Amino acid sequence: MDIILTRMEEHVKIMQKVMSSKKLMKNIAQGAAMMKIALAAGHKIMFCGNGGSAADSQHWAAEIVGRFQKEREGMPAIALTTDTSIITAIANDYGYNRIFSRQVEALGREGDVLVGISTSGNSANVIAAIAEAKARGIKTIGFTAIGGGEMAELCDVCLVIPTKVTARAQEIHEVIGHILCEIVEI
Repeated sequence: MDIILTRMEEHVKIMQKVMSSKKLMKNIAQGAAMMKIALAAGHKIMFCGNGGSAADSQHWAAEIVGRFQKEREGMPAIALTTDTSIITAIANDYGYNRIFSRQVEALGREGDVLVGISTSGNSANVIAAIAEAKARGIKTIGFTAIGGGEMAELCDVCLVIPTKVTARAQEIHEVIGHILCEIVEI
């Protein structure tokens, strides 16, 4: 039972650090505004990440396309993590590091937003997608953990969660992701 309380206390402490960081709170607001402006102008949000971050990508895209908390028209979003035929074809023909950047090349347009998720901030395929997005005039939002890795310098807005523990960072990512989805519905 001690582990349950310990993990919950860790989560609360990290969330308190997030809430007290003026820079991080400003970046969350900027990311939400970036997404809201893109969607209002008829552009789309693209998401990418590996493992649990791939699951977050799919989850947040579903919240935007379907609905989060209120009835509204669907809005365009896509998780670049979900089409196994595309992913395996690109990985086979170009290499795993290109699985997201090739999709950004094919699907992304100036005015869109790419959300890259990598707790290390150094996932090569996410970094490649961000570079491709920037080359195409696509705004970028990064979700990372302490340090931010390469993404901290590459993204237009980077949400660097103050923890080295991947699980705790992912938990905070999920909270912030839901906040972004709520704001784009307003």
